[in-house]
Amino acid sequence: MDGILIIDKPYGMTSHDVVNWLRKKYKQKKFGHTGTLDPNATGVLVVLCGKSCKLLQFLSDTDKEYIGQIEFGKSTSTDDIWGKVEAEKEVNLDFSFSEELQKFVGKNHQLVPKTSNKKVNGKKLMDYQREGLEVPKVYSDIEIYSMEDLGDYRFKVSCSSGTYVRSICRDLALNTNNLGCMKSLRRTKVGRFTIDQAQTLEDLETHEPVLYPSIYVLDHLDKINYQPIEDVYQGKRIHLDNSNNEVCILDAGKPIAIYEKEREGLFKSKRGLW
Repeated sequence: MDGILIIDKPYGMTSHDVVNWLRKKYKQKKFGHTGTLDPNATGVLVVLCGKSCKLLQFLSDTDKEYIGQIEFGKSTSTDDIWGKVEAEKEVNLDFSFSEELQKFVGKNHQLVPKTSNKKVNGKKLMDYQREGLEVPKVYSDIEIYSMEDLGDYRFKVSCSSGTYVRSICRDLALNTNNLGCMKSLRRTKVGRFTIDQAQTLEDLETHEPVLYPSIYVLDHLDKINYQPIEDVYQGKRIHLDNSNNEVCILDAGKPIAIYEKEREGLFKSKRGLW
């Protein structure tokens, strides 16, 4: 079983739980997921199967789309409703939710949640919090491409990789003289893959898995049809007129190797994919 499987991750399972479920279901060890979803989030989880797992190290940061919802009136330790309530405040509704959403569109310097696994001095932020230490403030440069008001304080956001929807919820509340946190989160798109392509675990109990070609996760790399192809299978250095640092070599339309630039015009094999 080789290729890309798009799963609609259910509520309550970790991304690793899904991988373990697949391993047991198909009696195959080689599964790996990209773009971890928290247990309380649902939606698109991209899973690489079999030989496609060799591609994990080459995947680029991918744009994503989410549907989130805000709950006003409280702030929590995790910036979502599942954390410890740290403060409460009467809700101010004297603002336009749609207008506030649009203020986030563009490049942002976003304060990441205190429960992030980003590291400061070798320690994850969540570990600072867990140990009762002052959590350092860490900011991430992200870009939000679009925001859409879906009603009932729900919104759709299209954004760059590394964007925290819970931070959007927290910051929008603060911008409107409120306290707030994320109430729900559903990922609806990762790169080219959408929620309409995703299969639930229940689907897989009764239907065959829909597998997409491995090349679909290599959109960011130039594709090269090189001859003689035997040189690639033998791991030889090859001459290419290409300005990128990495390229994907194809054989009959299928990716067979990733090559990296050694010097101008000369590339060496980084990983065989066959």
